[in-house]
Amino acid sequence: MSNKAIIKEFDLGDGRKITIETGRLAKQADGSVVVRMGDAMLLATVVSNVEIKEGTDFLPLSVDYQEKFASVGRFPGGFLKREGRMSEYEILISRLVDRALRPMFPDNYHADTQVMISLISGDPRVQPDALAGLAASAAITISDIPFNGPISEVRIARVEGKMLVNPYTEDIEKADLDLIVAGSMDSIVMVEGEMKEVTEEVMLEAIKAAHEAIKIQCQAQLELRELCGNKPKREYEHEVNDEELRKDIRAAVYDKVYAVAKSANPNKQQRKENFKAILEEYVSKFSEEELEEKSAMIKRYFHDVESEAMRNCILDEGIRLDGRKTTDIRPIWAEVDYLPSTHGSAIFTRGETQSLTTVTLGSKLDEQMIDVAMREGSSKFLLQYNFPAFSTGEVKPNRGPARREIGHGNLAMRSLKVILPNENDCPYTIRVVSDILESNGSSSMATVCAGTLALMDSGVKITRPASGIAMGLIMDEKGRYAVLSDILGDEDHLGDMDFKVTGTEKGICACQMDLKIQGLSFEIMLKALFQAREGRMHILNEMLKAIPEPRADYKPHAPRIEKMIIAKEFIGAVIGPGGKVIQEMQRETNTTISIEEVNNEGIIEISSVDKAGIEAAKAKIKGIVAIPEIGEIYEGKVKNIMDFGAFIEFMPGKDGLLHISEITWERLDTMKGVFTEGDLVKVKLIDVDKKTGKFRLSRKVLLPKPENANQDGGRPQRKQPQS
Repeated sequence: MSNKAIIKEFDLGDGRKITIETGRLAKQADGSVVVRMGDAMLLATVVSNVEIKEGTDFLPLSVDYQEKFASVGRFPGGFLKREGRMSEYEILISRLVDRALRPMFPDNYHADTQVMISLISGDPRVQPDALAGLAASAAITISDIPFNGPISEVRIARVEGKMLVNPYTEDIEKADLDLIVAGSMDSIVMVEGEMKEVTEEVMLEAIKAAHEAIKIQCQAQLELRELCGNKPKREYEHEVNDEELRKDIRAAVYDKVYAVAKSANPNKQQRKENFKAILEEYVSKFSEEELEEKSAMIKRYFHDVESEAMRNCILDEGIRLDGRKTTDIRPIWAEVDYLPSTHGSAIFTRGETQSLTTVTLGSKLDEQMIDVAMREGSSKFLLQYNFPAFSTGEVKPNRGPARREIGHGNLAMRSLKVILPNENDCPYTIRVVSDILESNGSSSMATVCAGTLALMDSGVKITRPASGIAMGLIMDEKGRYAVLSDILGDEDHLGDMDFKVTGTEKGICACQMDLKIQGLSFEIMLKALFQAREGRMHILNEMLKAIPEPRADYKPHAPRIEKMIIAKEFIGAVIGPGGKVIQEMQRETNTTISIEEVNNEGIIEISSVDKAGIEAAKAKIKGIVAIPEIGEIYEGKVKNIMDFGAFIEFMPGKDGLLHISEITWERLDTMKGVFTEGDLVKVKLIDVDKKTGKFRLSRKVLLPKPENANQDGGRPQRKQPQS
């Protein structure tokens, strides 16, 4: 059996090489490749069934990306010590690849298809998400699976004004624009990323630069296919069609469907019922036997008529399904402080889309721990997006967040992350949760708007408010097109583009674009961006009617956080053996205290809703880290009583001996009845043993010295003092 590899190599344009290898690994898959850049290596495989499941009228495509911990020489966390379900980070990369591949399969291809991408060797300087799309497409391209590709994905980052393709990790950290762009030789199909308030022109420049790199990568895949023998694509027949039925449906229902599309009904459910009634009227003329054979075709052809009527109504008459013009935004209302017990809350409603969003402020102990193969650390900003079935009037089991919810939440998180204040101005861990209560298009953009309002309501001093809008596109074969602002769910489903853009008045913060057509010009894209800016500004002005700026202070019931910096050598003293000292402090002061070493310093965060508790904790910590000085007077607590004196805790964590001879000028023969444990006593530090570091205290030096007292401290009379 041959193990000879077939390799295609290309240059990124700056001397860095990417290789695509096939013929050695996973040869029983329909297609498999290994993509390498530096020490980063990804194995991508694809398998597609020859037969389809009965009744399938869509492409059952699954894309799974996983990073092996062994690829970077690490053990997985958790009890089982093995890779488990995909992390949110891996799901997001899977979605990036899925959204780029899915439009490139033939519309009538319905076989179960699985793409699996594994990081098998990691390189800390190379981000694997930029290579995953290339690997997946190459595996499909060299296979016999029908595919209108190849496609590829690249990361484009702007660093100091320069556009970099697949930059190293250290360059990404300095970038003010970070995009993943996917496309074919002649078209862009997907864009996603974040920006630090850049202009529309800069974003378009980045997409253009990315497309030039994508063309090179697509050409490399075509050449690799040639090297592999140019295997012919498989023949298939996954759809049964009846052209006479198609013509009959159009003739019977087009005018009725067009009338509903033109009726300007803003109610989604009513429009749905009206379209359904037309379909049911048409179906009623068939017998049960005929419907058993033709039902799937009838639904498919009726859907095509819906799409055609909606498109023609917009292109011919400029009328959208709900009666708006192409640039109109649906009615907006917003309210803040709706939930009195949260740290911040807001309702944002645009048309039939509504988000109820909350903000919770926490301490460092609330940070989200991140443990994936290529990254360890924590996150102080969390945004979670929930999409319950009732938001669209449906009944579905509640099984936790799906990939779509994770993707939408990530887009909103990237948008709001840009406007957060720096850590010195806001030491909190922030959790934003968006619950979608109604949905008819662009609920992720409603999350951005509601999230901004909730942050302002909580008192977080954001740099500038942000808003978001989803843009659509309708385009026909003649080249006519219409860019739609604030699209409905039906316009997303039946249209050619879903282009979400978020930003402030200064510039764009994040974007997500998915195209269903090829050959979209950059001129149309730029028009969409500028039309989106006008829409964003309108939405922003409506939002600011609810709250024009962040509140001057946090809510009374929100925790307050104060920071302290101590010397590194005192960290252990503050924590105490087994955490005893810090736990006791938290219990006594009703606070939450965290401590970590950063740059050879101890950084302490004290969190509580009780300001007095914070001050008490600070005082205790100051006492622990303070250096006792001989001659200083302290108020201490009696900790232990011995025959020869008492041990006094004169500073937190620091005990000193108050010898029986130093309690009073009068002579004491016994400690019985002198003190009780817990008594407060004023003492003076009179000495520190240089060898042992033990502290010697005196009380009598703070008392008036009797005239007849001996020079050696003799006691003229026997008397028991009271503290």
